[in-house]
Amino acid sequence: MTRVAAIDCGTNSIRLLVADADPATGELVDLDRRMTIVRLGQDVDRTRRLAPEALERTFAACREYAAVIKEHGVERVRFVATSASRDAENRDVFVRGVLDILGVEPEVITGDQEAEFSFTGATKELAGRADLEKPYLVVDIGGGSTEFVVGSDRVSAARSVDIGCVRLTERHRPADPATPADITALRADISAALDTAARDVPFGEARTLVGLAGSVTTVAAIALGLTAYDSEAIHHSRIPFEVVREITTTLLCSTHAERATIPVMHPGRVDVIVTGALILLTVMERTGAQEVVVSEHDILDGIGWSIA
Repeated sequence: MTRVAAIDCGTNSIRLLVADADPATGELVDLDRRMTIVRLGQDVDRTRRLAPEALERTFAACREYAAVIKEHGVERVRFVATSASRDAENRDVFVRGVLDILGVEPEVITGDQEAEFSFTGATKELAGRADLEKPYLVVDIGGGSTEFVVGSDRVSAARSVDIGCVRLTERHRPADPATPADITALRADISAALDTAARDVPFGEARTLVGLAGSVTTVAAIALGLTAYDSEAIHHSRIPFEVVREITTTLLCSTHAERATIPVMHPGRVDVIVTGALILLTVMERTGAQEVVVSEHDILDGIGWSIA
């Protein structure tokens, strides 16, 4: 077994997985899994630059993760950075900072690479599930982008589009609560991105919709009526379309203060969950999916398996 650490740095959060990996089978045994919301992509859609305060929040999390990696005696580390880092003109500052702290250079991957990692992480455990039909459509709703991937045992088509929950919130700045005009504008933006994705990804071929990342898992936690976030209960839960629509409608009509009182709502997600949930709902409407299978395993696990 090889002890590995996978780090996924996105637009809204940075996450760490420390695991023992079997190089022969690719099996991962989790030792530590954690997430910190740092909002690295703060205003990147508008400025095309990483803000100094966002960089410092991210570097603080990296210092914490460096201590965890050292404590566990990790042998191999892979650090992957996604949408915000791809878009930023000053990403070299980010790369140097991470290298100084962790001793590993972050790989600023393409949307296609991100899609492949997400697909592998989300579907590896589903291979033996007779109750879930293939092909899968894996939808990873991130902070800066959303990845759409269709495949059965491997990726057959993928596309990344710029409709992440942070990017859309900053782009449209909906009122509190969102007005009908806000919702119309958001839906138009999401629909245009889905049109773009559909040119490369055959939504109609998929038989099972698999949803990833914090917006999806938060909607699932609300649907399950959890009083505290429980990843085991959320992992592989199946949330019907009507429930997603009801929750999204409620979120769209709620204020920031009201969303903050939801027990499973992370403080760093209160302002972006409205757009994240609306992306999920619009995807389900567009594809005709009657339910979404929610996975807690995603790009982070895909990175871990790539090391193994």
